[in-house]
Amino acid sequence: MKKSKLKSRLVRDRPMKTISLRFPEDVIDDLKGMAPLLGFSGYQPLIRAYVSQGLRADLERLETADEVERLIESLREQGVDNAVIEAAVSEAKQ
Repeated sequence: MKKSKLKSRLVRDRPMKTISLRFPEDVIDDLKGMAPLLGFSGYQPLIRAYVSQGLRADLERLETADEVERLIESLREQGVDNAVIEAAVSEAKQ
């Protein structure tokens, strides 16, 4: 995630919007028990933390994927052989 976007996400007084989610009762019970152990004031802030953490990971993964695609396209435009690009991508994934 870009630094400017990450900084805006760290501002504590961002506007909030109320939503309604349905969770199994046992999950809520587990969240209520886990929240104080992890230093949260309640289960709702813990849920927000879990959602934010997953969202940041997915945004980072998508942003990285876009950058890799742009790099691959640039290499192709510069005449780098497809086999070389595919081998490099395969090696990088390992």
